[in-house]
Amino acid sequence: MLEEVERWLTRRSWSVADRPLDRLLDARNGANGASVSVVLPALNEAETVGDIVTTIRRELMEKVRLVDELVVIDSGSTDATTEVARRAGARVVHRDAILPRVPAVPGKGEVLWRSLLVTGGDIVCFIDADLKDFSADFVSGIVGPLLTDPSVQFVKAMYDRPFGDTTGQGGRVTEMVARPLLNLHWPQLAGFVQPLGGEYAVRRSLLERLPFPVGYGVELGLLVDALHTVGLDALAQVDVGVRKHRHQDGQALGRMAAAIYRTAQLRLSRGHLVRPSLTQFERGEHGFVPHTYPVDTEERPPMREIEEYVSRRAA
Repeated sequence: MLEEVERWLTRRSWSVADRPLDRLLDARNGANGASVSVVLPALNEAETVGDIVTTIRRELMEKVRLVDELVVIDSGSTDATTEVARRAGARVVHRDAILPRVPAVPGKGEVLWRSLLVTGGDIVCFIDADLKDFSADFVSGIVGPLLTDPSVQFVKAMYDRPFGDTTGQGGRVTEMVARPLLNLHWPQLAGFVQPLGGEYAVRRSLLERLPFPVGYGVELGLLVDALHTVGLDALAQVDVGVRKHRHQDGQALGRMAAAIYRTAQLRLSRGHLVRPSLTQFERGEHGFVPHTYPVDTEERPPMREIEEYVSRRAA
């Protein structure tokens, strides 16, 4: 590990307990306090989204005023995600209703990018909607450094990720794809425990300068681009405990890995792309059957280049 990264780990890695809630409230309510938006991207998460919304509203909007707005961006759910989230107290916006002149494409990054147009916080906090046993520490932990230290721009959550009854075996794509890529090509980012985690908080002023990969590559893309935009010392991570969520099957992970590799490859070359498809195999009645899937190759431009966003922010 680079000496620079070792120093960064001692300076920019914290625990949620390092910043008590009363300290965050003092910073939030001070003269230079920043407003906070929490965004949950959701696709068929009716089983978990309600508990997450309820916890954030109760702990961080009603008991105390740390969060200013809580928005669920639905990307086409066919279950009761929208109704459950709205009942729990979130403002729900459908992906396709945001910036309708630009046809939406499937993908998590697409939803996160569009969320900037329907939120107003100085700090934007992204939380995945499939978390189980959710704690408000996930929000207060990663928002904390941004409220108390003006030099911090981007904060990732770090945590244990149990896989079934096994401790620390979650994050398979992280360990097999993302971590090797980062260590080999962006060694300054080698200190991030969960580089692909979906829980992170970023200053809007930085987010609006970054391109967004539309699919699974969004977390790696934003992290790498933030490094090049503001430098390692503006990035940080906070330990929030344990993350429990719905695990995807091996083939879904393969497609995720291909999208992440494509995102990295584009940033390495900014030129010719590898073939943007992935063939996987399933055993059928007469042997193995190939299935070929497209790999996300589209990225949305920095939001500050979108006329509607600029007009909205100027209003």
